Amino acid sequence: MIRTHRSRACAVIVAAAVALAACASKMQPAQQMISKIEAVVAAAQPEAAKYVPDQLKDVQDKVANLKSAFAQKDYGSVITAAPSVLASAQGLAAAAAQKKMVVMGELNEQWTRMSANLPAGVAAVQKRIEELSHNARLRKGIDLAAAKKSLDDVNSTWATAKSDFTSGHVGQAVSAAKDVQTKLQSLAESIKVQLPQADGAGDTPAAAPTN
Repeated sequence: MIRTHRSRACAVIVAAAVALAACASKMQPAQQMISKIEAVVAAAQPEAAKYVPDQLKDVQDKVANLKSAFAQKDYGSVITAAPSVLASAQGLAAAAAQKKMVVMGELNEQWTRMSANLPAGVAAVQKRIEELSHNARLRKGIDLAAAKKSLDDVNSTWATAKSDFTSGHVGQAVSAAKDVQTKLQSLAESIKVQLPQADGAGDTPAAAPTN
């Protein structure tokens, strides 16, 4: 009877030792897989965060699940799920590059259109301000000093936009150019002049004062 109990105890100990050994043998591969995936995600993150943030978050959530399973010593689950997560992580760079290409194409189109049309608007406002400076009758109801200051602001912002584009910061250039458009329209209304109508070819007709 005693021998039976001892045999059972030994069997339990052996089984536990085997299980522990099996668990330990999976721990290192599981850790290595997680580390590899994290390295891939870290490399892709800067661009992925800009262009495919939802896809990045999905991968990060999957990595968090792997780490949670690892913390619970469920190394087998980590080893089973890791290849799929790695594939998703490796796809981040390509997805971000593809989306970036689309976004940059759209931004370049916007810049081409605005850079072709904005100078004519600026020139029209400049001409109107010069007319107002030499004709007191036309200046009635118009704050010429404020208009000149606004024009300086427009020119400064437009210079910034062109500098950004030259430096390769197309997104910033387009944002600044849109700011120019807004400021220019407001200025044109304040000095009672109609801006040239923009078109796809970049050709614009001459501006005409509204009074």
